[in-house]
Amino acid sequence: MFSEPITITVNAVGQVMPRTSSTGMKSTYEKADSTFNLLIEHVNTKAGRLRSVARFEQRAIVPDPLTAVNDWENMAVTLIIDRPLIGFTAAQQDQLLSGFRAWLATATSDKLYGRES
Repeated sequence: MFSEPITITVNAVGQVMPRTSSTGMKSTYEKADSTFNLLIEHVNTKAGRLRSVARFEQRAIVPDPLTAVNDWENMAVTLIIDRPLIGFTAAQQDQLLSGFRAWLATATSDKLYGRES
């Protein structure tokens, strides 16, 4: 189990999230005001693989430019690591993840926001 609270820095501000629930191989961490939460889950798939999921979500009040009505909306980033139960080491997983993190820099994020593929 991860130690708590978990802190993720967004826009130079640490978002501190204590664990709010834990069941089996699934835990949720959430700020008291519900503006940020983190889900960590591990699932054995029917195909005999292990799927590890980390989902970081932000909830904010955003304006509707057409009606000028403010409403709650969510945005999330999800990382899924899907692997066989045997055959790959933790080091190989870290190498793959490190390469992906390096690729996912600001320029790449901007292209994803702009719907490039």
